[in-house]
Amino acid sequence: MKKINNPFTHIPGYNCFGCSPDNQLGLQMHFFEEGEWIISPWKPRPHLTGYGNILHGGIQTTLMDEIASWLLYIKLETAGVTSGINVKFKKAVETDKGIITIRAKLVDHNRKLATIYTELLNTKGELCTEAEIKYFIFSQDVAREKFYYPGKEAFFRNK
Repeated sequence: MKKINNPFTHIPGYNCFGCSPDNQLGLQMHFFEEGEWIISPWKPRPHLTGYGNILHGGIQTTLMDEIASWLLYIKLETAGVTSGINVKFKKAVETDKGIITIRAKLVDHNRKLATIYTELLNTKGELCTEAEIKYFIFSQDVAREKFYYPGKEAFFRNK
């Protein structure tokens, strides 16, 4: 697995709920590339439960949406915005069992739209949640100008 660095941390006001390492209330996700997959190991926290010790479905959806955006950065070398999510909850995700894995891979894309498959696996590697996410994708010029896209190489620079 190849570690993906977060090149956005220097941007004033950067406080992304999904990936900012400094947002104490956020998810603080980090990412790796492995073949066609973007992967994020993540440890659920008790304050993100819905019922009992079950990870809230909205948080699961957010985890999958966030990793899909990072897939765009790495695999399509641009940025985009979510245009639709179709989530299927298959098995409860317990918050007290350790690290879970969120994965994403590109299914299809054209000049304006990308389809990304994401899945959430529990600590045993069992599929708990999956989603097909559609992203409207921008040209690299628009991604750089309006969405701070730094270019793919910035995600793999040694810090």
